[in-house]
Amino acid sequence: MNHFLSIDIEEAYQYWHHARAVLVDIRDQQSYRRGHVPGAFHLTEESLAAFMEENDVETAVMVMCYHGNSSRGIAQYLSQQGYHQTYSVEGGFDAWYRYFPAAISGEAD
Repeated sequence: MNHFLSIDIEEAYQYWHHARAVLVDIRDQQSYRRGHVPGAFHLTEESLAAFMEENDVETAVMVMCYHGNSSRGIAQYLSQQGYHQTYSVEGGFDAWYRYFPAAISGEAD
């Protein structure tokens, strides 16, 4: 495929809820620690190799950033690494927080 698709926040929620895709969060450590989607993989330069070892290229991957901009580049990168289904989550964590606040975990838990 070698390119990514955008996925709206509602569809991303459904994919996550029904475990049809792995969600990766590329925000900084402090933001991730404060709040993230349960089960989201915190993808950083340091954790990229582990992610690729744990998830084969057949795994659908949704990339989440703050607002849905930076995730596009990472989704494209993962696609170029051979992942067949990569998505950039439109609106990012900001949209998830607005629409699905009950589906967030973090330091306050």
